Amino acid sequence: MIRNIAFPAALLTPAAVTAQDLPTAPYLPLEMAATAARAAVDACASEGYNVSVAIVARSGETKALLRADNAGPHTVGSSTGKAFTSASMGRDTAGLAGFIGGNPENGGLRDMDSRLVIQAGGLPIRIGGALIGGIGVGGAPSGTIDETCGRAGLDAIGAE
Repeated sequence: MIRNIAFPAALLTPAAVTAQDLPTAPYLPLEMAATAARAAVDACASEGYNVSVAIVARSGETKALLRADNAGPHTVGSSTGKAFTSASMGRDTAGLAGFIGGNPENGGLRDMDSRLVIQAGGLPIRIGGALIGGIGVGGAPSGTIDETCGRAGLDAIGAE
């Protein structure tokens, strides 16, 4: 009788877990953020564009921000907003702008958070399929160019 009660009870008892056994969430190391930002600034500079590049962690907090000499004053806010948008939405900002433009019922997304910038130039940072942050570039003559420079930053760190 005791065995009939003890065995099921043992199955229902939680196993002891130490902090060491808990999984660690993927994160964006500072060195990786700095490398991506520098690569993106350099990619745009090689084409003659003075931009700002922001890298944010998955939480939306800024990890790195580089502003090229002679980049416009608006580029810091633009790049940070694009990076935040990509990290929080998990998608590229050009695709998000197209999604909203093609679906007016989703226009409220623009007003969901004052930090969102829904213009091309923001890309999510994924490593091993995990979303760990966002990169945003602002200041080139088009969002397409901003995005190309952002992709150079992703390539520099092996991000998807």
